[in-house]
Amino acid sequence: MKTFRLQIATPQGKQYDGEATQLSVRGLEGELGILAGHIPLVTAVREGACRVYTPDGVCRGATVSGGFLTVKPDFVRLLAAEFAFTESEQ
Repeated sequence: MKTFRLQIATPQGKQYDGEATQLSVRGLEGELGILAGHIPLVTAVREGACRVYTPDGVCRGATVSGGFLTVKPDFVRLLAAEFAFTESEQ
């Protein structure tokens, strides 16, 4: 599966900066699933659950307080007031 660079940052610093195969997050209009090659997008993110899928098959659950998501075909940035990983699944 293709990957993209994912950067997640809060005022406290970078929470994640690496490769990902998918990012799932809640936008203003509902759930968003971001994959490599996604069309460019800028949207607000609602408070709630988030999932980061890594190239090694791990799905990391997280909570996000809301923020902004910027998507380019090979780079995705999530800026949030608060972000915390909550679980790791295989």
